[in-house]
Amino acid sequence: MPDNIPIICPDNDSLIERALLYFVAQYRAATHAYGQFHVALSGGSTPARLYSALVTHVSAQTINWHMVHIYFGDERMVPTDHPDSNYRMARQTLLDHIAIPAANIHPIPTDCDDFEECAQRYADTLMTQLVSTKAGVPIFDLILLGIGPDGHTASLFPGTPILLEYKRPVAAVYLADKSSWRISLTYPVLNHARHLLILVSGASKQQVVYDLFGQNTDKHDYPVANLHPTGSVEWLIDAEAAQKLPGK
Repeated sequence: MPDNIPIICPDNDSLIERALLYFVAQYRAATHAYGQFHVALSGGSTPARLYSALVTHVSAQTINWHMVHIYFGDERMVPTDHPDSNYRMARQTLLDHIAIPAANIHPIPTDCDDFEECAQRYADTLMTQLVSTKAGVPIFDLILLGIGPDGHTASLFPGTPILLEYKRPVAAVYLADKSSWRISLTYPVLNHARHLLILVSGASKQQVVYDLFGQNTDKHDYPVANLHPTGSVEWLIDAEAAQKLPGK
């Protein structure tokens, strides 16, 4: 990964528009097939714009939020009202503005004395709410992801032990350079999602985008390059992030 061809969007607005259409399409497919739509959200400024667009551009007739269950791909170990909380961002941009039952919102717990306890509690939630593979891996209909300039996705950062975690669906990880703990979905869960939507925007992503999709074949130090999805993957990259690619 990545083996598929990314979609290069002329600007961030068109990226959000495409992401919105993709989200709605997967909602329709999942609710038609299974009666519910289970989606994991990502943090970051570009996903925040998508969540706002879901409020302003999608009617209640298009998405019945009672059929949607919201989860999170990763979370910082901060209180839920902290400015760095992914849950807080999702609440401010999306959740507070839609008619979704509280029971359908599944934030990652951050109130444990032991961070691994929080990870296990979230793993238990996933195992209760989602169908699983025969190997016990919970299956999302859609997981939204971004990437950082270092190629991390969710909280799978280069050089961290969580990259080797293939037994547990959720794990805690300490980021020494940030002096902080996070909880994240692990590779098995990301790999078994029915659909991944990866949003990439901004000049800071130019090098990683070039390394992933350009002529560089030495890309495996990037955690996102070591995804091996069994479902479909949609890469949406804005023109600014794609500027180093051949022909751009």
